[in-house]
Amino acid sequence: MARPPSPRPMLPALLLLLPLLSPSPPSASGDHLPTEGRLMNSCIQARRKCQADPTCNATYHYLNSCASSISTSSPAEEPSVPEDCMEAAQQLRNSSLMSCTCHRRMKNQATCLDIYWTVHPARSLGDYELDVSPYEDTVTRKPWKMNFSKLNMLKPDSDLCLKFAMLCTLNDKCDRLRKAYGEACSGSRCQRHTCQRQLRSFFEKASEPHAQGLLLCPCAPTDQGCGQRRRNTIAPSCSLPSEAPNCLELWHICVADPLCRSRLADFQTHCHPMDILGTCATEQSKCLRAYMGLIGTAMTPNFVSNVNASVALSCTCRGSGNLQEECERLEECFSRNPCLMEAIAAKMRFHSQLFSQDWTASTFSMMERQNKNPALRPQPWVPSLFSSTLTLILLLSLW
Repeated sequence: MARPPSPRPMLPALLLLLPLLSPSPPSASGDHLPTEGRLMNSCIQARRKCQADPTCNATYHYLNSCASSISTSSPAEEPSVPEDCMEAAQQLRNSSLMSCTCHRRMKNQATCLDIYWTVHPARSLGDYELDVSPYEDTVTRKPWKMNFSKLNMLKPDSDLCLKFAMLCTLNDKCDRLRKAYGEACSGSRCQRHTCQRQLRSFFEKASEPHAQGLLLCPCAPTDQGCGQRRRNTIAPSCSLPSEAPNCLELWHICVADPLCRSRLADFQTHCHPMDILGTCATEQSKCLRAYMGLIGTAMTPNFVSNVNASVALSCTCRGSGNLQEECERLEECFSRNPCLMEAIAAKMRFHSQLFSQDWTASTFSMMERQNKNPALRPQPWVPSLFSSTLTLILLLSLW
């Protein structure tokens, strides 16, 4: 007699959940935003050091005047950096300013980015490839706190975008930030700059699992309601232009703004293939983080329709004249970017597997009990891998 099918193919999904089964040890820093003191070489700290050196300070002030005099207003003309400004930047190459960095969630981020782009004029202007990110890769792992207990309020066949929306609603911080940009991005009085600021606030301050769940939830090609919910996460009716501008015009607007320029440079650092074979420069998590960092800027990418997961800028290359090739290259950084496409697809597959098993609810119920009762959490001196492995052994013994 044939044996019943073995349930062991469920193991890959279990392994995906291992990092979620045991929260990381609490850090001394808590949930506060990163401060400049936690960066290896914050541009704000580097500027203070430079001020103590008369030569460095004078050179910096000269570069600052260069940055304010360079015009990037016309998309038909490439901005140029005067030779004396480039020479001044070279004079600072041995100072800590040239290697300084910022953080997406740091306080005084605008000041930090202003300093960074002041001392990197040759890298930031006159070049469509902004391949040097001003952001330091400082990622802090925190427990994934999601309330799965009330998902049974939804119909069993509810789409995953609706489920992730419910998870956001059940989290006070995610719900508050989502409502803030929802209010700012809706209605006839919507002001785009206010909407974009609230969008940036959501993707900067909401926990990464919540933000990625809302934006990168998988939808069946035939489920247009799910696709529309995913696409409207970026509130296209207000945050994006009503008529598609030229992509080079968007680029010039972006490089004139230190924040947008920084997010674009970060995206091109982490989401660009390194060679003709399409080898990606960094891991997928950094690419997705850089991609989400562009949301709420002049170069906000979004899903192009409700029936697929393709993304693109809201712009066109019509009327680009002799800059047609440059415009198409910029547009294809999003619409034909293999690193970005695979990172999005991988995250959607992961989200799909989280909800694909019958025992998921009981597994996450255990996670909730750990979050509510500190005594049930793994102690800081017990390696989290041990507790995860023990949980896996117990689950396997039930099969």
